[in-house]
Amino acid sequence: MTDLVFYTNPQSRGRVIRWMLEEVGAPYETRVVDYAVMKGADYLAINPMGKVPAITHGGEVVTETPAICAYLADAFPEAGLIPPAGHRKRAAYYRWLFFAAGPVEAAVTNKALKIEINEEQSRFVGYGNFDAAIDALEHALRPGPYICGDQFTAADLYLGSQIGYGMLFGTIEKRPLFEDYFARIQARPAAIRARELDDALMAPAA
Repeated sequence: MTDLVFYTNPQSRGRVIRWMLEEVGAPYETRVVDYAVMKGADYLAINPMGKVPAITHGGEVVTETPAICAYLADAFPEAGLIPPAGHRKRAAYYRWLFFAAGPVEAAVTNKALKIEINEEQSRFVGYGNFDAAIDALEHALRPGPYICGDQFTAADLYLGSQIGYGMLFGTIEKRPLFEDYFARIQARPAAIRARELDDALMAPAA
């Protein structure tokens, strides 16, 4: 029995963590949580928010997609998903991982909900305005091929997933740089395995 347990639903952001787990390569147990029971007492004991994904590792609980990505990269450094301790590339790693989790997430969510931020309000909003956040994202990716140069990291996995979902649902415009970057990271063997595993879980309901 593994001490790494993954709580997910294949129609959720759990797909991001599935990919991360496949990149890590450590054995893990999958527990699919139906939306009908996410607010039940058993799962609320894991995540009081009643949302997936979540993991437990050695009895400790981690929730929130970017936090799980960061945790797994730290817990399994042999996977090479975080720059080495003390390396200058850690600056870009943390900077853009948290940028994706904060300003980009907020900007995209507000756009999806049709919440308009006027010029005066933008002074009080962490991401300023939607265009500024997305332009900054493109600026970060321009040097390439990854956020930390030649090394693919958990920051790319999370940030790239944000871009992919955004382009899919029309909340992030399909800029050529975004399309090229997303196609490149989605071609990784771990990403392909993760999609196949989650798609197989959805097949019985199809």
